[in-house]
Amino acid sequence: MSRTDAILKRLTTLYPKFMDLQLGRQLRLLDQLGNPHLHLPPVIHVAGTNAKGSTIAYLRAFLEAAGKRVHVFTSPHLVRFNERVRLAGKLVGTRRINDALEEVERINAGQPITQFEITTSAALKLFAETPADYLLLEVGLGGDFDSTNVIDHPIGTIITPVDFDHQKWLGYTIAEIASHKAGILKRGAPAVIGRQRDEGLAAIERAAKKLRVTPFVQGRDYDGYAQDGRLVYQDEDGLLDLPPPALIGHHQFDNAALAIAAVRHFRLPVSEAEIAEGLRTVTWPARIQPLKGKLRDMLPRSDELWLDGAHNAHGAAALARSLEDMQAARPKPLVLILGMMNTRDPGDFLEPFVAMAPRVLTLTIPGEQNAHTAEFMAAAARARGLDARAHRSIGLAMRDAAQTNGARVVICGSLYLAGHILARNGTPPT
Repeated sequence: MSRTDAILKRLTTLYPKFMDLQLGRQLRLLDQLGNPHLHLPPVIHVAGTNAKGSTIAYLRAFLEAAGKRVHVFTSPHLVRFNERVRLAGKLVGTRRINDALEEVERINAGQPITQFEITTSAALKLFAETPADYLLLEVGLGGDFDSTNVIDHPIGTIITPVDFDHQKWLGYTIAEIASHKAGILKRGAPAVIGRQRDEGLAAIERAAKKLRVTPFVQGRDYDGYAQDGRLVYQDEDGLLDLPPPALIGHHQFDNAALAIAAVRHFRLPVSEAEIAEGLRTVTWPARIQPLKGKLRDMLPRSDELWLDGAHNAHGAAALARSLEDMQAARPKPLVLILGMMNTRDPGDFLEPFVAMAPRVLTLTIPGEQNAHTAEFMAAAARARGLDARAHRSIGLAMRDAAQTNGARVVICGSLYLAGHILARNGTPPT
């Protein structure tokens, strides 16, 4: 076990009870640390169900193209915990994150606190200690009571599309979930809102009205769309004709437009040329990512191998739409390699793919106690009329996939699975 893993394991014992969402523990620890959250560079706070990471990736690419130093906080990580903290453009070093975690653990002195709260505190401490021009801060869960929601004066807030996820904590309607996400809105801070369902947007607008914030809404105040292989963006300040985003998928045009709207609405010092450069250079792992490496070498040369971290119904629909576009342009037999956590319904996840009639190869995510079994997911796929087979390992699933000559093989269902795949493939995020 690595030093980082040993620290994280200790931290899980500090709050063994069922998680309750509140900010009291977080604020107490931050006070003991000297309130680093009050000494940060300008913060852009991002909540939502899907597209938070992609939106942040675009913003980082735009700002760095403009020569800015950018801190980033995201979760979860895929392979190494370090991926959650980027200091002035570079992933935090292992020794530095370990030292920060242990110092915060010592100062906490065994008081009840969740692992995410204490790791967020360590990240905020590092952000306060390291000079940078901006901090892009991603919410972990919900918004109003999330550990990141300690920033009183962000320069702007973003809410990406809201959909069903984490219902146990956030509620069982879109309106309830959106109300939690809207908890990051702050009086005096402009807010950019991604494309929403009607009930979600209504909940966000109610929260914004109480704060006297006028949300800048996708599909109403700005939009972006694909046209002749380009990204066309338009808002009240005019139209931009831009290169397509480097991230693959129809939904990435929406995500890129959301980030461009934030640049313009928050009046960030980024030019049109720098936005274009960011669109060309943006990277974000496990988002319809073509894979090369050890696993790809297990397939025939005529096959394709893709990795996507879609893990809920909304993400599955976006992935399915992108695969439909690929199939229309270049038809291939489709093989899904699926692994999921038991907080998600594999039947719901697979529904958008049914019309493409993929072969489904399932595996239990290695090392995850709360993963669905391969057999359970295969049964759910067969219940949807799909050809499905359970496997004990990714190696066996890849060998099975290789039997479909000329296939488009897509590994999906969980970010935890995506992390395992990147590690096994020898291509961890950098």
